[in-house]
Amino acid sequence: MKRFRHALWATLGVALFLSMNLLLTFAPAYSTGVTTPAPHSQIPTFSSLKQILELAFEPGTPEFNTLVEADRLFVEGNTQAAEELYRQVKGQFSQPRGDQAIAQAITDPEQLSGAGRVYWREAQAGFEQKLETRIFVPLQQLVEKHPEFIPGHVLLVQALQQYGRGDEALAVLERATTLYPNEPELIKAEISALQTEEKWLESSIAARQFAVLYPEHPQAAEFGAIADDDLGRYRSGIRRRLIGQTIVTGALSIGDLLLTGNVAGTIPAIQLTMLLMQGEAAFGNQLAEVFQQRLPMVEDETIVNYVNEVGQKMANLMGRDEFEYEFFVVKDKNLNAFALPGGKVFVNTGALQKINSEAELAGLLGHEVAHAVLSHGYQRVVQSALLSNLNRVVPMGDLIAALVGRAYSRQNERQADVLGSRVLANTNYAADGLRNLMQTFTELDGGGGGVLNWLSSHPASSDRLRDLEELIQRNGYNRYAFEGVERHAQIQSRVEELFPEEEAGNAVEVLLAGA
Repeated sequence: MKRFRHALWATLGVALFLSMNLLLTFAPAYSTGVTTPAPHSQIPTFSSLKQILELAFEPGTPEFNTLVEADRLFVEGNTQAAEELYRQVKGQFSQPRGDQAIAQAITDPEQLSGAGRVYWREAQAGFEQKLETRIFVPLQQLVEKHPEFIPGHVLLVQALQQYGRGDEALAVLERATTLYPNEPELIKAEISALQTEEKWLESSIAARQFAVLYPEHPQAAEFGAIADDDLGRYRSGIRRRLIGQTIVTGALSIGDLLLTGNVAGTIPAIQLTMLLMQGEAAFGNQLAEVFQQRLPMVEDETIVNYVNEVGQKMANLMGRDEFEYEFFVVKDKNLNAFALPGGKVFVNTGALQKINSEAELAGLLGHEVAHAVLSHGYQRVVQSALLSNLNRVVPMGDLIAALVGRAYSRQNERQADVLGSRVLANTNYAADGLRNLMQTFTELDGGGGGVLNWLSSHPASSDRLRDLEELIQRNGYNRYAFEGVERHAQIQSRVEELFPEEEAGNAVEVLLAGA
């Protein structure tokens, strides 16, 4: 049997080698084919956004001057005096935490209400006796009335898995971990459920998020090891699938060559697949080079160094040391930023113009780095590449759009918001930087999707604003720390001087049109 497998792999290897050589010999040279940018008059402008937006930190106003003084005091170490000034300007959240506050997690059944204890005893008895009707009714009542009781969620998940309802178990865990992301037993249950479904990348993300969010927790190292192991399993499985896809694509391309004499469409598929097999970092490096060649990059050292300095502060706390984090600035007036696999982050000049402070920029960059750390973009590209074999043509434009247009799922966005805000809270920046940026988005788009590229395919900004406020209040993150308004205002002035809005253009949209 082993000899047969070896012979089979050898045969497939020869087929792949021959198909690749035939393709490279007979197929015309592949061109990326970037189209000529549309005339400036045809590019839609969003100058009205500047009129809509009322900056909370306008230079020269009393509020701005107060924040400058507060920042000075904070840097000098007089944090108490600085906090008093920060509070004068920032005030309270629009939706202060009240009756909807989340109860503190408990594990002792004796802390439940009388009805809760009855539900728990009944569910345990049903689970032991394997009586389905006796398990789920009391358990569902228990987690609804006492979501703070962690063993209730864990037992419900075990029961759902036992009866083949894995998708429901994952849904239960998603709700529970949203409420209590710092409960290791819930995270372990989530990881176990994902591993059972062989969702190795998702389980790696869940483990890594806990390890990064709570580095001082006694089990942080354990979760970090799980994250690395499951990521390794994911990469091994993806590599096998990608190799298989490349062999099939090459074999089919030979047929195309013999029948039609044209196989140019399959060249991008093979090239992309080979890149993906090198891993996230290598793929991100290659893709970043393409973006730098096709986008109008900002070369001004003052601007680029500022963004890189803030970004590196966030990246250094993220826990993926195998990535070489780089931060780039694009001459584009849209409020947009995006992350490529491997920690390559691009920020538009339009984002720098509309962000109010250094703390908000740190929040934005932290969110983007979190996407890279949690492998969100790489996951989307791999899935798209695997699915593309149905057509035997990799839609490069669609893949780029998925990364640039930020078509992440709600769960991905929640994970990036949580991780980005947690890391921000571990710096000297005000922990509500991302929340305040989301407030700007909410004002700009009215709380929905609106015209902002950065919000396309995202949950409504008003929902995210509310979730971030709850996250900050529940965890006691410090809102009254360094804002960095003065230097940010200086950078904004430099951006405005070098790249007036009417000349900035929509570079990323042009790239997508020609991808």
